[in-house]
Parts: sequence; structure tokens; C-alpha cells
Amino acid sequence: MVTRINPSILAADFANLEREFGRIGTADLAHVDVMDNHFVPNLTLGLPIVERLLQVSPIPLDLHLMIDDPDRWAPAYAEAGAFSVTFHAEAAADAVGLARRLRSIGARAGLALKPGTPVEPYLDLLVEFDQVLVMTVEPGFGGQSFMPATMPKLTLLAERVRASGLDVWLQVDGGITEDTIVQAAQAGANTFVAGSSVFNGDPAERINALRAAAEAHSHTH
Repeated sequence: MVTRINPSILAADFANLEREFGRIGTADLAHVDVMDNHFVPNLTLGLPIVERLLQVSPIPLDLHLMIDDPDRWAPAYAEAGAFSVTFHAEAAADAVGLARRLRSIGARAGLALKPGTPVEPYLDLLVEFDQVLVMTVEPGFGGQSFMPATMPKLTLLAERVRASGLDVWLQVDGGITEDTIVQAAQAGANTFVAGSSVFNGDPAERINALRAAAEAHSHTH
């Protein structure tokens, strides 16, 4: 099984983002959190900064849009060249229609679920998405503690993806460390967002350690 480590630049030094991207070149994708101060109580960055990051990043960008009205705003991020654009199920008026539009532009389409959002309504729609992001914290801020209660959602998703044979990446985001990544991998995640546990040290070493911990415990072993 492929294990992807996507460092969250929410934990990077915002005054030196080009340098910080240079430190995570061994990761699979760079996870970029767009927050609008409406869907979540925090404001981070938007399209102009993403367009510039696309020019300097050594790895593809994995966009996580924690914003209201993604039906209106998400396509612009795909048009800018983001490899993957994930929007929230709770915010989209037409999740399937938006995913199809993102794919038609050329991006992978991701669906994010907050900790309290059930996954069952989306299990029969997985063919429409390239990634499902199970939030393991309440979205909005970095540095929070991992919520093990979200793991049954991953297990359900992993079972359905295996049964269907679809290529859907199962992503977790929030409180991912060398310890919690094991729980997430065992539950079926294969794409891991890590912020402070990558940037609060030597990123290359931290990425290697996270990858090794996940691969040793992935549910296909």
C-alpha cells in the first residue's frame, strides 16, 4: 500500500514559506489549509497566496478548503493548478456536482468530513471522489489532539473502497504523530496530514519516521 505523508503548512513559518517548502521535498504532497473565518473560526490564506505557492513548491499541493460556499470558490483553486482540492461535505450545496467540476478542470476531488459528520450518506457516492478526508480534530486550528472516536468512519470507508476496487485516497488530518498515525493506518487511512509533528524538528527525519510508523501498521499487512 502506498503511504502518503502530507505536511500541513499551517505549522510552517509563514514569513519564510518558500524555504519551508524546500524543507519538505521528501513528502508526497503539501497540505494547504484555506480558512475563511466563516466555516471555521480562523482566517489563513486564499487564492493569491496559493497561486504563488504553486510556483515554488517542489511537490504537488493538496488543498483543504475550510470555507463556506465551496461550490462557488473551489473551482478557482483547481484552475490555478492545485493537484487535489478537498471541500467540506457540510458546506457544499451539491457535493457530487462540485466534485465533477473539479475533476473536469483536472484536479483530484476530495470530500472532507468534520468529526461529527456521519460517513454513511457518502458510501454509495465514492465513485465521485478521489479522496475522503476524515477530520481527526475539529477543523480550524493546528496543534489539537487526535480524536480516536473518528476511527470507525475510516474503517467503514476502507471496507467500502476495498469492496468497490476504487482508487480513493483515505486521508486523516489533525493530531497526527508517530503514535496516532498507527491508529489511523490500522483503521485504513493511507494519506496522512501532519503539521507540528513535521515542522517542529527536522522535516525530512520526521517525514521518514511518520512514513515508517504508518507502513508498519497499515491494514494491508
